[in-house]
Amino acid sequence: MTNTLTKKIFYTVACAGVLFACSPTKDDTALTMRYNQPASEWVEALPVGNGSLGAMIFGRADKELIQLNEETLWAGAPVDPNPNPMAPEYLPKARKALASENYSEANKLLTKMQGYYTESYLPLGDLKLNQRYSGEVSDYVRDLNLADAVAGVRFKAGGIGYSREIFASAPDKVIVVSLSADKKGALDFELSLDGQLPHTLAADSSSNILVMDGRAPAHADPSYLHNSKNPIIYLDSAGMRFRLAAKVITDGTIAAGSKTLKVDKASKAFILITAATSFNGFDKDPFKEGRDEKALADAALRRAASRNLETLRADHIKDYKSFFDRVSFQLDEPDPAIRKTIPERMKAYFEGAQDKALETLYFQYCRYLLVSSSRPGGIPANLQGIWNNEMRPPWSANFTTNINYEMNYWPAEVANLSEMHEPMLDYVAKMAKTGAATARNFYNMKGWTLHHNSDIWAQSNPVGNLGGGSPVWANFALGGAWVAQHLFEHYRFTNDENFLRNYAYPLMKGAAEFVLDWLTEDRNGFLVTSPSTSPENHFIDSEGRRQAVAVAMTVDMALIRDLFANLVDASAILDIDADYRAMLIEKTAKLYPYKIGKKGNLQEWYKDFDDAEPHHRHISHLVGLYPGRQISPLTTPEYAAACRRSLELRGDDGTGWAIGWKINTWARLLDGDHAYKLLRNLLRVSKTSATDYGGKGGSYLNLFCAHPPFQIDGNFGGLAGMSEMLIQSQNNEIHLLPALPAAWNKGSVSGLCARGGFTASMRWEAGKLKQASILSRSGGECIVRSNVPLKVAGTEYSSTKTSAADGKQYWITAFSSQKNKTYELNYEL
Repeated sequence: MTNTLTKKIFYTVACAGVLFACSPTKDDTALTMRYNQPASEWVEALPVGNGSLGAMIFGRADKELIQLNEETLWAGAPVDPNPNPMAPEYLPKARKALASENYSEANKLLTKMQGYYTESYLPLGDLKLNQRYSGEVSDYVRDLNLADAVAGVRFKAGGIGYSREIFASAPDKVIVVSLSADKKGALDFELSLDGQLPHTLAADSSSNILVMDGRAPAHADPSYLHNSKNPIIYLDSAGMRFRLAAKVITDGTIAAGSKTLKVDKASKAFILITAATSFNGFDKDPFKEGRDEKALADAALRRAASRNLETLRADHIKDYKSFFDRVSFQLDEPDPAIRKTIPERMKAYFEGAQDKALETLYFQYCRYLLVSSSRPGGIPANLQGIWNNEMRPPWSANFTTNINYEMNYWPAEVANLSEMHEPMLDYVAKMAKTGAATARNFYNMKGWTLHHNSDIWAQSNPVGNLGGGSPVWANFALGGAWVAQHLFEHYRFTNDENFLRNYAYPLMKGAAEFVLDWLTEDRNGFLVTSPSTSPENHFIDSEGRRQAVAVAMTVDMALIRDLFANLVDASAILDIDADYRAMLIEKTAKLYPYKIGKKGNLQEWYKDFDDAEPHHRHISHLVGLYPGRQISPLTTPEYAAACRRSLELRGDDGTGWAIGWKINTWARLLDGDHAYKLLRNLLRVSKTSATDYGGKGGSYLNLFCAHPPFQIDGNFGGLAGMSEMLIQSQNNEIHLLPALPAAWNKGSVSGLCARGGFTASMRWEAGKLKQASILSRSGGECIVRSNVPLKVAGTEYSSTKTSAADGKQYWITAFSSQKNKTYELNYEL
């Protein structure tokens, strides 16, 4: 991790002084996911995680399965930075073909500018508990309490009550499974470990520890390479090593078999699970230059075993709550439905029932997932967070940087989990290092760039095994600009000038250096990108042919506008690079402009081509609306209306993550009712794990997002969208309740963050804001936009009624704030 990030260690929000309490409801029922039967498949199991270790709990009474992951366990090793030395030769040829509108020829040429595929995130292993009891199981409950991040299983058999608790402790770097029986000596079980990776197993009777040592493959092909003859390759001299260890502590007796531990006549027991790999950084060979995974795992287990269960549990909850309890969200009064099971509630919700408590539960569940899958100092959350049970998971469970990777971190700042943003921000520097080699070796250009896929090794080249990838996804070249957006967004929320000056600005400038080389003039004098794709989407050319490659796709131009605008603002804030700033302003004026098409839509393509798939899942041409800040109904109503028309033409269906993205865009259009309609689509039950690119997105019964299959980015996109409905601040003002749907006519929220270094809390009734409080973490001017007039207690302020470009009336309230002071705002009757 960079020194800047280490020193900064992201801000902590103090709940004291905020108008509405940050602590969750005393009755945790509203924050509990409840089930009355075990999981029948992986996407019904309940997740726990501490950022590095993850577990999926099936909750079986007799044959419990806890599937395990470790965040650094990936196939492969650092990549060859120059796998295709001939690649630069084809760029001028592709540009020449595009200049004559020979899109098919350009597509063929781009396949000659590809490197290798990324590697795959791997499953660690399975912990199996064979519990022995007599009689039939009754009174079964399986649950996950989001308030303290503890999963549970409880049942009765033979008149005896049995219970389990499972939690993943970040302070102690272990997963803990505690078991108990309410009758003395009635707890009997056998513990074993297993896994899909090659491994050895041993049981140590002297220490009551099971140990699994194994090796990851040297390479694993993506799951979508169906004709691969040897998709998983093992080599004697390559591959990441790992150790998985489990220790049993009990008041019963323990007998060790060759590969099992058997517990008899216990009343209680707990199992400590830890793991480590030889991963030693994105640029180190994990086999030849790796860490000692055995020493790391053993040390963590010794530390945890020196502490009692109560201390482990208390420290876990204290750590978790320091993040989770920053935000509370309630709608109306508590609903009796909160005591029903999640499958019952989701079924009723799909059939049209109102369950606002399910919506707020989902909001907090997605925050729980981010806390559980992304912690400071760790690896960024991948397509599945940290949870995966497949050797070749969908899309390799990698970092898909043409939308999905970024979506994982959209809610980090606004949902008051800025620390969880750190792994992604930290990885930008790693991607920039490999990306500089990619820019040089593939294009003979300066700066750094990133294409549509990356992984733990910070892969940055166009993927495709030297020609096997389709350019519509493989050759998207603006991933660097997209991830760099997060650097400035973090600054805007935190006002951390040290972070901006020493870390973010140089990386943003490096991304722009590539872009400035990549841009070329078209025949009309506009700066365009050539070649260009709109990720994964196709157009119909003038000859009626399906095409992918052209010039100046709107997504490219929007990302470049955003990058240049962020650098202009950053250089002004830092008071440096005035000439450079002037050059960027000049270049921005020459960028190919947004265009409105014949259907009133924001044009996705350089020309007003028809879409090959009118309802395509990607809405990449709308990045200037969200997550960018170039388009808004308040400032650019004509382009905002074109975005609205684009969304209407795309429709309200799609993959799970696509629905999550649309929630955000409709919220940015200040249409809360339409955003809410899409939220309800996101919470519909998906019953398939088979890959589907059409309109079957939704959620599984454990509330994981269904592409399908499972992709966690839809969860985080949904959380970001719900946050955008409640608060927006991209326009240098805090817009309270900007897209409140009619269904949320009464409620309160505490602890949401706004750009400028503010934390806001609100209470509303009948769709109108009644009270708000704003904590200023860094001081400075505070500008609030609201749908009612507000008065600010204890300080001078100005209040102006205004009609915005969207035709609506607002009140703008402005005041000068002091650092670490909370201001109360009330509806002025």
